[in-house]
Amino acid sequence: MADLIREAPFGQLVRLIAGNRVFQYPEEKPDFQCPSSYKGGDEKHHHTHHLGEMTAGTNGLAEIKETNESGASGIDETPQEPSSNIEKLNSNTSDNSSASDIERTATLGLQRTQTVPYTPERFAVEQALAIEKTKSRPIVPTTTADGVTLVDWYTTDDPANPQNWSPKKKFFVAFLIDLYTFVIYCGSSIYVSSEVLVMIRFGVGDTKAALGLALYVLGYGIGPLIWAPMSEIPTFGRNVPYVVTFALYVILCVPTALADNLGGLLFLRFLQGFFGSPCLANGGASMGDMYSLLYLPYPVAMWVSAAFAAPALGPLLSGFSVVAENWRWALWEILWMAGPIFLLFFFFLPETLASNILLRRAARLRKISGNPKIRSQTEIDRAGINFRTVAFEAVIKPIEICIKDPAVLFVNVYTALTYGIYYSFFEVFPLVYGPTYGFNIGQTEIVFLCIVVGCIISISMYFAYLNWLLIPDILKNGLRAQEWRLRPGLIACFGPPIGLFLFGWTARTSIHWIAGVIGITIYAISVFILLQCIFVYVPMSYPQYAASLFAGNDFCRSLFAFGAVLFSRPMYLNLGIGEGISLLGGLSVMGIIGMWLLYFYGAKLRARSKFAI
Repeated sequence: MADLIREAPFGQLVRLIAGNRVFQYPEEKPDFQCPSSYKGGDEKHHHTHHLGEMTAGTNGLAEIKETNESGASGIDETPQEPSSNIEKLNSNTSDNSSASDIERTATLGLQRTQTVPYTPERFAVEQALAIEKTKSRPIVPTTTADGVTLVDWYTTDDPANPQNWSPKKKFFVAFLIDLYTFVIYCGSSIYVSSEVLVMIRFGVGDTKAALGLALYVLGYGIGPLIWAPMSEIPTFGRNVPYVVTFALYVILCVPTALADNLGGLLFLRFLQGFFGSPCLANGGASMGDMYSLLYLPYPVAMWVSAAFAAPALGPLLSGFSVVAENWRWALWEILWMAGPIFLLFFFFLPETLASNILLRRAARLRKISGNPKIRSQTEIDRAGINFRTVAFEAVIKPIEICIKDPAVLFVNVYTALTYGIYYSFFEVFPLVYGPTYGFNIGQTEIVFLCIVVGCIISISMYFAYLNWLLIPDILKNGLRAQEWRLRPGLIACFGPPIGLFLFGWTARTSIHWIAGVIGITIYAISVFILLQCIFVYVPMSYPQYAASLFAGNDFCRSLFAFGAVLFSRPMYLNLGIGEGISLLGGLSVMGIIGMWLLYFYGAKLRARSKFAI
């Protein structure tokens, strides 16, 4: 527990105030013995390679030898040997482990100093490391030709490495991020129940009142373009964007609930979405910091489910209270949810970015060893790179790839369409279940529970697929081509148009309301599975640009959802419920064609793309 609090923002703040005299790291304690390889001097048992040959893309990706003996026999794609010349250990050491053990461990050690994208190389390394960390073996740091010692983990089971955390600690951290994500996404739709009362209070039409939802969604679509690249800079890590923006989010809840003019209310809602967006930008990355590639889909699926189900629960949480109290009640509920979660973040959320952890370890080792040539790998890789450069790349690169790569263009358009349709439900449900079936506001919001039910069903189906089909296949046959991950989506892509047509054409008094609810449930099940398939396909196909592409995809989805909130109500009123839903269902049919084309021709598209692998 002490280690957890020390790594959390509270512990870091206390350390800063107390001059590092409390919550000390092992290196700061009197009984710490600095490893000889970090002291400098005449030690000769170093790995050496030329700094000029190192690149960020190949850092630490060493050849995994004797794959069958290391326990990774199921890998059918052998990682390439890096261009850097890694020499063998050339002398005996005083460690208890044999020289061959240390040599092997040192070669593997660098793999866990940063979060590597979804690649066959990462899978091969993680399989070998899973065998290595069953025994605590020392890791010899690499020394470059010019004498710089690169900080690494001390041992194969170093507890500072997020990949080595206990399952309980990983679950706790993942659960905190899921709660945070739930609150932010719930905060978007919780406002829906207040729209009618906002119209009355400020004397405006339904479109202006709907801006309270639309601008919030737009805000958390723009935010990832800034917060995603910031979280990849080791100086900041994951926690700085998380905690600073979440604190601002909680503070903004107060003036938003007290706003006495429409302009102020809408501007503050936009800021809430903007400062709440790091959960969208960085949540998946945090899961990747902690979990191996093989089992990463489990925590990512839970994180996505929090984001997927939360908007459906928002109207339910405020539907009855708004009627009983007033329209501000929904906005106060955001504060009541976000406040306790922020306190948990502040006191108990540890840093998960390995490069940030090693960057701070390097500073401590320089201090106690007196060796100024101790550096972390990221200090070398990011020399001369500033935040402006990273942010510019994060904004421009996804646009360039989207224009030049048909696969990315389809993924962005299709996910934006499904997301926009989801948010159009907040406008169409009051038009169907109130006038047609006589539901009051609270009862109408209960209908949104069918999306939660669909989410639960789809998680069960997806986990069964992972446990009994995908993971055993990977262990037996290795990582297949990226298009293999799209196979569940080939069936799920038929769900959105089926669910939409069922909902649209049963929305009449002569047909029981449960028929439309079943249609929306089918839509929710299929869209959740589609998102899981697509969100794995993209980083596996474009590992170098995964962070930028996710930020761009977030922006596309949120931008279309912003528009859907505004255009859907006029569309349904002018075309009719059946016709308006049919239009969206017809657009979803194009997704069926796109998914099957991507499955059969994705490999050819990747071969022609200069961005894909």
